[in-house]
Parts: sequence; C-alpha cells; structure tokens
Amino acid sequence: MAYIKELRQRVGHMPLIMTSASGALLNDQRQILLQERADTGNWGFPGGYMEYGESFHQTLVREFREDAGLKVQPVKLLGMLDQDLYQYPNGDLVQPVNAFYLVRLDDQHHYATKPSETTSLKYFDADQPPHFFNQQYEKMWAIIVKYLNNLK
Repeated sequence: MAYIKELRQRVGHMPLIMTSASGALLNDQRQILLQERADTGNWGFPGGYMEYGESFHQTLVREFREDAGLKVQPVKLLGMLDQDLYQYPNGDLVQPVNAFYLVRLDDQHHYATKPSETTSLKYFDADQPPHFFNQQYEKMWAIIVKYLNNLK
C-alpha cells in the first residue's frame, strides 16, 4: 500500500492503470468466499493491488492473507479483466487490470485481517450474489459461477 500512497501523493486523483490480483476460494458446498469491504460496506473477492516488484501470484497470496486471513495458493487463472473503470469514494480514478484466480487453502491457520480493509467474510451460494463493490467484481462472480456450472 505504501507504493500506491506515494504514487497518489504525486498524481492526485488522475486516472491510473493499476494491476491487481483476486481469488475465488470455494468451500465443500461450492460456496464462494467474499469479503465485506470496510470502505464501502459492499462485497468483493479477496485481493488487491500489486506492490512494486511483485508478481500476480505473490500479490494474490499477500492480499488474500491481508483481506481474508487465509494462506492460499493459486490453482488456475480464471480470467484477466482489464476494461473496467472505477472511481473510489475519495475521487481516485482507476482502470484496474485484475488477474482472477481459483485458489486453494494452503493451511488451516487463520491470520488476523486488516480491519481497515475487511469488515467480515462470508461464503455465498452461487445463485445468491450480494451487492458488489464494483462492476469488475460482478464480472468475476459470473466467471466463477460459469466455472462451477461447467463442473456439473
């Protein structure tokens, strides 16, 4: 996050292309884990922006642990989303380029989450999506639901 704060200090609210990684973790009932965001109260997939020098995989593992308190490993790239634009409540404009992965739990230990980022975590049924943070998360939901439907 230090990288993004420093960048924003230099460019203000101007539009930026930001790279990120997010993951879909499924439980035994094929429910999908989502994070309730502390900034907006909406839901999204655990994940976030890259720090300088990170790979998509490294970003995903770090962000998932920060957002969900879980250590995961990427299993499969489900999609690369790059056409969405978003304006944060503080006025920051971004075009997030997101690598969206299916992930598996790496261990059962639960780590502390960042209270400034995560209010709660919950598994959702594929046919019961919540109110998402932005359109990109809606697209990710459609991707994981399609993946689940193809498993049947």
